[in-house]
This record gives sequence, structure tokens and C-alpha cells, in this order.
Amino acid sequence: MNGPHDLGGFQGFGPVRPEPNEPYFHAEWERRALGVVLSAGAMGHWTIDESRHARECIPPASYLSASYYEIWIRALEVLLERHGFASREEMDRGVKLQDGTEPKRVLKADMVPAVLAKGGPCDRPVSAPAAFKPGDRVRTRNMNPTGHNRLPRYAKGKVGVIEAVQGGFVFPDSNAHGGGEQPEWVYTVVFTAPELWGEGADPRQTVSIDAWESYLERL
Repeated sequence: MNGPHDLGGFQGFGPVRPEPNEPYFHAEWERRALGVVLSAGAMGHWTIDESRHARECIPPASYLSASYYEIWIRALEVLLERHGFASREEMDRGVKLQDGTEPKRVLKADMVPAVLAKGGPCDRPVSAPAAFKPGDRVRTRNMNPTGHNRLPRYAKGKVGVIEAVQGGFVFPDSNAHGGGEQPEWVYTVVFTAPELWGEGADPRQTVSIDAWESYLERL
């Protein structure tokens, strides 16, 4: 979907200013927010793609005025209510008013190191052969879906060249909405700066993205 999270190439937001020696957390509540979000996700009732889409659906004014971990917490509230763990009233008041959904599993403290080390691999086998190979020229689809989508807005409807075939991976567009993993081939596609940004862009510069097969059309 097009939303406030997809700002690549947008003007008016000022330069990106990396923070020297940036700490992992700027406040103690951010550390706790990360732990709460990861623990809730470990219950097994939503996918990482659904959680990303919940963040994307935050209204633009709220999204753009929130910090990184504020966005995480606001999306978590949506997921907890959607899956029956807590009502809006319970979260607003900070008290339990009724029994909610029972989690499929509970992440205990002694389990955290192993769970974090394992991560969440999303590579999967794909039954069909890859449709493209390195060197093929392709055009990305110019689409504006209402659901989750991982094709950057600035790269829609653009011509690029396949640089590498990365393998098969869970298709986020379906996985975010309960449609299953439906794995597809993923390709690294290289675009010239003028193709993406138009006249005046440095022709020596390129941008690479990883794109699922159904995002691409053969030229």
C-alpha cells in the first residue's frame, strides 16, 4: 500500500542525519517496548508481515509525528485488539476486564537467547522455475494495492536489470492478510538513477532493490 512509511525519494523531509555513536535505545521505555513487541509476536497469532501492515495503517499524521518505538507500540495495540487479547478499553485503562485469547505459546526469559539466535527465516522452496535470470531487462508493475506490499513507491513502473536470483521467499502481500506464505522467487534488480529520479540525476549512480517475481514484467 502507499502510506507514510514509504518515503523513498520524497522531498520536503530534510536530509538524513545519522547520529554519531547512536545508542540502541534513547530511553528505558524503548527497551521495554522492543521486549513487549517481540514477546507478543512470539505468541504465534500473527506474522511479521501482518505486524508490518499494522504499522503502515497508522494514520499519516500519527505515523509521521511518532518515534520509531511509538510506531511499534501503536501497531501492537491494533494486533492485540484484533486477535482478542485485549480490548481498546482495557489498554486505555491498563486493567483486565475480561478473559482474552489464550496464546499459542509463551516466551519465557530463559528462552530468549535461543529464540533471538534462531531469528525468523523466511526462505522457502518454490516449485516453479525462476522466470528471470541475471541480465534480463524487466519493468516493475505500476500498482497501488490497498494491502501490504514490499515494492517501493519510487520503483513502480520502472525499467531495471536483473542482477541476481536470491531464491524463494515468503510472499508478504499474501502472508500479511492470512493468505498463507505462497513463496515466490526474489530477484535483485538494478535501476539507474535517471530511470528512478528523472533528468538531472547522476547517470553513474544506481539503486538496487530486492523484488518478488510477481512485481516484475518481462520486456
